[in-house]
Amino acid sequence: MKIHLTSVFVDDQAKAERFYTEVLGFVKKHDVPVGGKDRWLTVVSSEEPDGTELLLEPAGHPAVAAYRDALVEDGIPLAQFAVDDVKAEYRRLRGLGVQFTQEPVEMGPVTTAVFDDTCGNLIQIATEAR
Repeated sequence: MKIHLTSVFVDDQAKAERFYTEVLGFVKKHDVPVGGKDRWLTVVSSEEPDGTELLLEPAGHPAVAAYRDALVEDGIPLAQFAVDDVKAEYRRLRGLGVQFTQEPVEMGPVTTAVFDDTCGNLIQIATEAR
């Protein structure tokens, strides 16, 4: 068994598509209309185009707002992405205007930072020491 797809709820798919591709550097994999303005919109890592897909899922379900608001209020990231160097990625993303809620912190063998994805979520980036 392996993870094929995971998702983040987003307030606006077009805004999320821009952020996740133009700022974070993911690549659009699927973009299929599913009714109304909603789409089956997935992105993948440019480093692993056949890897796990991230679904930018519309946050329309009534339970989503309370769930995401509680996570953000408590500073809990919804997802974590691996990067080669958290400190370098932090500097790159800050230069692009990304707002961080946690600057890089070393926690034993892992360095993490947390940013706001502009679509309602906190996302953590992490690097394991080699």
